[in-house]
Amino acid sequence: MVKIIAEFLVVAAVLSAADLPTKKWLNLAAVKTMVAAAESEAHKRNVEVTICVVDESGNLLFLQKADGAGLNTIQFAQRKARHAALYGTPSKDAADQLKAGNLQVLAFPDAFPNQGGLPIKVDGKTIGGIAASGAASEVDEAIARAAIDALLK
Repeated sequence: MVKIIAEFLVVAAVLSAADLPTKKWLNLAAVKTMVAAAESEAHKRNVEVTICVVDESGNLLFLQKADGAGLNTIQFAQRKARHAALYGTPSKDAADQLKAGNLQVLAFPDAFPNQGGLPIKVDGKTIGGIAASGAASEVDEAIARAAIDALLK
């Protein structure tokens, strides 16, 4: 009887350890899927942009500057993507807050009030951010949206 109870306790311990949560993350295949869609959308719109993908902590996973994109777009794309990942909202939200007179947004760490960065969300959780920079802000955001749509379809 003691042996059966001991075996039951071992099985119970193993099963409870198996209840660890799983985490979604951006792997290389996911990044390549998004970048291909973003490049395609930029080409369709005849614009040259810098594309940036970051993880949920804002760490750089991918950065590509088109030949005709300005050098400033390298920093802009990274800041837009980082904002989207860290705050879990489009960078346009910060731009809208600033436009409405909320100057506090300028003091938020890693906030960037410029449209074009979007959070990458799976099952309601932010797993990263993507941004484009180099075209009109609404076009930058449309390029990022096309990338996310390609990933989630």
